[in-house]
Amino acid sequence: MGAAVAFDGFGPGAQIPLQGSDGQTAATHALASVAYRDSPVATILEADNELHKSTVKEGKWNKLFHPDLGEAFSRAVQVRMLGGGRKALIQSFGAEPQPVVEHCLAASRIRRQRDIKLTMVTFFCGVLFLPGLLLWLGVIQLRRSVAGTENKRAGAVGTALLLAAGVFALLVLLKLPFDGVLPNYLRAMIAAPVIGWFLARRICEKTAVDLRRQWTSLIDGGGAGPKIPEAVPQDPSEKSAEALRLNLEKLSAEQQSNIVFYAGTKGILGMGTRWGSWSLAEDLVPQPGREIHDFRAWDVIRKIHDQLTLLERGSLKTGFPKPTVKHWIVSPVGEGADEVTRPEGDSIVHYQVKPHEIQRICNEQQFDAGNRHYLGVQFTLWGGNVVLTMLVTVTSLHHTLRIDVTGHALGPVHSLFTTKPKAKTKEVSKAVRFWETKEIPQALMETDEVVRLAVRAPFTWYPPILEFLGGKIVLPEPFGLRHAWAGPIWKNRFMADDAIRMATPVLRAVHTAAVKMLDDHGVDTERFTNRSLILGGMIQDPGPKKADVYDA
Repeated sequence: MGAAVAFDGFGPGAQIPLQGSDGQTAATHALASVAYRDSPVATILEADNELHKSTVKEGKWNKLFHPDLGEAFSRAVQVRMLGGGRKALIQSFGAEPQPVVEHCLAASRIRRQRDIKLTMVTFFCGVLFLPGLLLWLGVIQLRRSVAGTENKRAGAVGTALLLAAGVFALLVLLKLPFDGVLPNYLRAMIAAPVIGWFLARRICEKTAVDLRRQWTSLIDGGGAGPKIPEAVPQDPSEKSAEALRLNLEKLSAEQQSNIVFYAGTKGILGMGTRWGSWSLAEDLVPQPGREIHDFRAWDVIRKIHDQLTLLERGSLKTGFPKPTVKHWIVSPVGEGADEVTRPEGDSIVHYQVKPHEIQRICNEQQFDAGNRHYLGVQFTLWGGNVVLTMLVTVTSLHHTLRIDVTGHALGPVHSLFTTKPKAKTKEVSKAVRFWETKEIPQALMETDEVVRLAVRAPFTWYPPILEFLGGKIVLPEPFGLRHAWAGPIWKNRFMADDAIRMATPVLRAVHTAAVKMLDDHGVDTERFTNRSLILGGMIQDPGPKKADVYDA
């Protein structure tokens, strides 16, 4: 991991806004909303793309202990992004990972408070009357196994089985003698789990309403922020709270790292695949009667950097967004790598490569093994759902100067993350017009769901047990919140137009700055200018291509 981040004081204190956080709320809120969802855990697989795939592992008793999507997602994200021995993370361009993790912590806290109440109900209405609890659980599990089949007749048999168990319980309550300890215990053994189920249902419904309210508010635009008092230490003795606070700070620091990773056909992780590439390469020839003044690649990059920062100052007031211009160090990793390792050393502080090292890499590491330098101009659009990045690299081999400009596009998060909760309904035939159907509302908490939550509740103090019994989500690696569930932008006409239109002014700004710098240093720029005009004509109608996939 990178160098440790040092922070002083207790409590959150004054918060300094991080660069590039504007306009990223839509994608951040969409990802954070998953922590509050009660959908089946397997729905996360619908959001996978062809390059990054999640896995849902089933537990030993999956039918009774399985988690829902929010429970599994919150647990997986917390372990992956805050765990003590976690691997390096990929930056989430277009989103802020810390709010997402905070919402996962807040959702887990809401569920933990519910589970404390359910545990008390389970103990007093279940454990003290364990034979009756096991009897009812057996009946419910048998009904679930039978009713879960595709055969409608078998489903009816499962429902009839539960009704028969209820009739049997009623007979036991009425026929047993009313004096003596054992008959009264047997009577309580049958009744207590039912009373406990009623109380548990009230608790579960209240929590489900709270979770769905948070889910809806995030999709609608944010609402109240997450409440995580356990991340605010009040004194030096609260080591767990202090550790959580530091881990959240490290997460934000790693998000601002200027080191990214190139993984073959997967492109630069977090920035998306490369969809276009334009190269300007010509020999360095002195102007007639002059000599070329010495310069290095960094001198060219610096002029290009200054020109790119002026992109928003256009001739027309068209609302061209302000770009983020930043120097990147790109480290190569294998296409199938399941983890990345951030470089360490004296030249790296808080996950950031120092300026002098950036300049050295730009000038010296242009060929052979090693990290490479790229100058990036990045636009975050559509509330963080579209991240467009143009990368510029300058290389000089022998007498040839080469300026490469590549376009990278990260698409919107999957539509699964932007859906709102729907009321649970059931389609039935009308009484008179039986050929027509209608939808009738159903209870938010079904019997099976209440039983599942009540059974899981006593084990929430140690989540690995629940993962063993019920299963978990395995996140795609190398993991980053944003790129793991990003789709292509080319299926949306406006998003595709934004990417294509953005390429032209960036390319021309790069060429203008480079040609002017070369001209000032005594280089004959006629060939560079001619080549730039040719590229300017080619980019009039650019089309997206899989530029990272070579046909060789």
